[in-house]
Amino acid sequence: MNIQVQAQDADSLRAHAVKNTLQQAEAEAQRLIRRRRNLIVFWRVAILVLVLAGWEISATLHWIDPFFYSKPSLIAKQIYDWSMEGTSQGPLWLQVAVTLEETLIGFFIGGIGGIVCGILLGRNKFLADIFSIYIKIANSIPRVVLGSVFVIALGLGMASKVALAVVMVFFVVFGNAFQGVREADRYMIANAQILGASPRQVTTQVVIPSALSWILASLHVSFGFALVGAVVGEFLGARVGIGLLIATAQGAFNASGVFAAMIVLAVVALIAEYILTLIESWLLKWRPAQFENA
Repeated sequence: MNIQVQAQDADSLRAHAVKNTLQQAEAEAQRLIRRRRNLIVFWRVAILVLVLAGWEISATLHWIDPFFYSKPSLIAKQIYDWSMEGTSQGPLWLQVAVTLEETLIGFFIGGIGGIVCGILLGRNKFLADIFSIYIKIANSIPRVVLGSVFVIALGLGMASKVALAVVMVFFVVFGNAFQGVREADRYMIANAQILGASPRQVTTQVVIPSALSWILASLHVSFGFALVGAVVGEFLGARVGIGLLIATAQGAFNASGVFAAMIVLAVVALIAEYILTLIESWLLKWRPAQFENA
């Protein structure tokens, strides 16, 4: 009896020791991850500070001409003035809101159209063979050039900017959706068909989930293209928007205004990228977690 009790105590001690070891290893791993994250943040901030400081000093000492390249302090002042007093076209928030609205509408229309067409042609080789030549021709046209055509045909309102954003987004999303469908696991498709799945069920339950990573990757890139399309359309001709703000600043040789508008665009793009990353994490929560190197 004593021997059994001693054996149980020994097993309990070993289990407790193993548990402590695992907890210590996990704590050490978490510490290393936090250290790496903090180091990344430090270097990001340090590089930004060094670049801005070098820019400011170079412009102040006239190593570079501040008339053409401005300097961070003047750019910050320009953003502050726009925020407090508004721009020549109206409040700054209105410029951002209009450009963002054009971008979002173009992004959703182009994204949905690209996903639907990519899946449809990816699943139907006959249709893909028919339309492939036309898609290649349309994709070979510099899409920014179409901005002038849209401004002439649709006017200076929102429609021309949305049209250009749609064209910018569509082909990026279409290409990834099409390729993602083509890269779907053939063995999984065959197994689903053997189990009696209909073509619709195969598409919705096997092919689309398999292509989801491709599609979401394209959406990250295509939002930037939608923003470019909206801004270029405004630059070519508009009544309001960040693109018009840039064009006005350029016409007045206001380098600070051009850089300030670029920073506003960058902030909008970063916020959108963060939201898209959250959506991707939610849609792809079934994926194994990605480990970071300490």
